Amino acid sequence: MLLNRLRGPSLAVLACALGALALSACATTGDAAPKTETASASPASKDRTMAPGLDGWANQDPYPSTYRGLPRENMALVGATVLTGTGQKIEGGVVVVTDGRIAAVGGANTPVPAGYKVVDARGRYVTPGVIDIHSHLGVYPSPGVMGMSDGNEATNPNTAQVWAEHSIWPQDPGFNTARAGGVTTMQILPGSANLFGGRGVTVRNVPSVTMQGMKFPNAPYGLKMACGENPSRVYGSRNQSPATGMGNVAGYRAAFIAAREYKAKWDKWREDGQGSPPTRNLQLETLAGVLDGSILIQNHCYRADEMAVMLDVAKEFGYKITTFHHAVEAYKIAPMLAREGVCAAMWTGWWGFKMEALDGIEENAALTDAPEGSCAVIHSDDAELIQRLNQEAAAALSAGRRAGLNISEEHAISWITLNAARAIGIDKETGSLEPGKRADVVIWSADPFSIYARADQVFIDGGLAFDRSNPAYQPVSDFELGQPGFGQSAAGVAQGAR
Repeated sequence: MLLNRLRGPSLAVLACALGALALSACATTGDAAPKTETASASPASKDRTMAPGLDGWANQDPYPSTYRGLPRENMALVGATVLTGTGQKIEGGVVVVTDGRIAAVGGANTPVPAGYKVVDARGRYVTPGVIDIHSHLGVYPSPGVMGMSDGNEATNPNTAQVWAEHSIWPQDPGFNTARAGGVTTMQILPGSANLFGGRGVTVRNVPSVTMQGMKFPNAPYGLKMACGENPSRVYGSRNQSPATGMGNVAGYRAAFIAAREYKAKWDKWREDGQGSPPTRNLQLETLAGVLDGSILIQNHCYRADEMAVMLDVAKEFGYKITTFHHAVEAYKIAPMLAREGVCAAMWTGWWGFKMEALDGIEENAALTDAPEGSCAVIHSDDAELIQRLNQEAAAALSAGRRAGLNISEEHAISWITLNAARAIGIDKETGSLEPGKRADVVIWSADPFSIYARADQVFIDGGLAFDRSNPAYQPVSDFELGQPGFGQSAAGVAQGAR
């Protein structure tokens, strides 16, 4: 490896050093070279400038976020039961927000700066914003028609070159209903037809005309991979590979071999500048990003045995799996996942809808959460479930307690907040109520683990994004305007409240 990296004079120096005892007359470079030696050729140019778009590493953010946040004011939420997301529960707590960031969190004696707006949250609960790490909103939007079905580029087992953000329709009404359920951040993923489905993108759940206006600034990309039945069923039915589990694994390995070679060619060209630069390949570029750690693996995988195989593939090629999604059998390998530092994103009640989902149990999240160093997450994968992730977490908590596990609410809230942030690489920015983090906050009408709890107010970066009592803060998409029933109240609740 070292010799491969050393070229020209550096290699000569190393060769002489290794053979110094036997070859004392070995010449070095510079003034010590024989006087009769002709001057070496001038070194290759160090200019690596290429035409725009031909070097993916020169601009790794070609579709930059234009997110600016909602109007906000400095404020203090006082009197609530605060679940911080870090395992702390504060009765009668105070959360101070300054310039869209959490400034302080504490008990009733926490000082409120002069001039700050005071929000009375007595009798209610305050938590971090809910994060859904597996959503298809915008790429499989409502209306659910073929012309809007943009989540699966099911044309090849490897479509690592596609980016979900280029399919997002920001007018999807599902973003509004998710916000009314307390969801402030979500990862939008492509579908699971392929071994490599493409890049996902993390978005802020704010109304926007463009995808860039929602895009979470500086959040890492995730590469959607899928193991199990989906890719082998889709491509096996076309009489092509992969048609089996072993075909799936052969496909992953072949792709990463190609990515290793691609990355090595670019590394060599940047080092010595000799010859023409490699031709840019969008598919291999994404996989090379996985190899260098800049792109996180988000792996659709149900069965325990297949998750173990995927971990071995990752070790073979030197990359890390960040999160297994769906992970119906995660409870069977919970210690392994904790030891490897891999998150598992799960449902509570979804199971049995195909063979690989037959061993699902409601205690899955609680059992996966039990080992030291674990990272259990509740996700949706659904436009309706995303509106009630707090209830899905409550069901998982209840199942765990029935199984004899002593799990507190202040710990379980991390399944839809801090652990979820960790699972998509944004836990330094959001996911908990800690000073310095983004002020993504939900005020709940009751204990969020209650079936009766509803999100009263939702703040994103300290800006009011939803208010159940004020239709002015209940955004609707252009698609909803004029639809049947628009403008009518339901169950005594004003129009727009969800």
